[in-house]
Amino acid sequence: MTLYRLIRPLLFSLDAERAHDFAMSFAGFVNRSPRFARLLHWWSGVVDRPKQVAGLTFPNVVGLAAGMDKNAVAPAAWHAFGFGFVELGTVTPRPQPGNEKPRMFRETANQALINRMGFNNHGAFAVHRKLEGDEQAGLRPPFPIGISVGKNKDTPIEQAAEDFATAAEIVAPVADFLSINISSPNTAGLRSLQTAAAASELVSNVVAVGGGKPVLVKLAPELDGDDLSTVLDACLSAGAAGIIATNTLAVGNGDGRQQGGLSGRPLREVSRSRVAEIRKHVGDKPAVIGCGGIDDVDSAKAMLDAGADLIQLYTGLVYKGPFLPARIARGLGRVG
Repeated sequence: MTLYRLIRPLLFSLDAERAHDFAMSFAGFVNRSPRFARLLHWWSGVVDRPKQVAGLTFPNVVGLAAGMDKNAVAPAAWHAFGFGFVELGTVTPRPQPGNEKPRMFRETANQALINRMGFNNHGAFAVHRKLEGDEQAGLRPPFPIGISVGKNKDTPIEQAAEDFATAAEIVAPVADFLSINISSPNTAGLRSLQTAAAASELVSNVVAVGGGKPVLVKLAPELDGDDLSTVLDACLSAGAAGIIATNTLAVGNGDGRQQGGLSGRPLREVSRSRVAEIRKHVGDKPAVIGCGGIDDVDSAKAMLDAGADLIQLYTGLVYKGPFLPARIARGLGRVG
């Protein structure tokens, strides 16, 4: 029995967001404690198999998805737990509190989460300062750091491209890659940007201010068929280096669930299917990151076999603990 299986009932006795905040406090402590971080990284037993994707070297293929560490609290902690990269954010140009609480809910029977956080974050300047400070203090971990950018809630959708570019320009100097989040179901109107014209404008604007950093676009699981193909073509033609598939599944419209985005095991098959669809359409060169329902070696391998270059976790950590990425990386090393 792992230590996490012993403490999980205590965490699950808390409201889901309070438990998340507690976990982030511990991760922040690890981030500020280099010796402890090195000890945890050794303890994780992670097996690194470096891989080149989008011009970057990833120690292993297992990454942390955006949404867990919105404010760059703990990059070094994620490395300590065995991740091969991290995607921070989503960050917006100005700080914002997000949606009203409660806004995060567990579906324990389904190993799932529902959230309607609404891009709560300290703002792009705060994230820039935090990562710059980590760099100066020798705390930046030796793996790629991506930063997801979005628009402020009160910015009209017609001006969204300005917000994305502003946030990207602020954080690009401290990021290894950038991602454009046009697929969260928790910001009104955001998914309307998943059209060829809107996506092309966003990508072009972010690439223009991104300082040559690779730019990826995160898409919703509901986007498929001809609509997906059209958006993919527009993103890649505008300069995107790749695609992240997928964001959460929108739920709560008459299905008996809380309103928000569903993540975890119920998303596994649709995300894997979407990755396969994307890879078939875009060919071999563009980067594809698979995200959704990955919580063991088998689901990780299935996503890679579907065509993903890299994978991302979030909800699996809640149910299986912080060393899940190390276990998956070790397992992938054994199966080849």
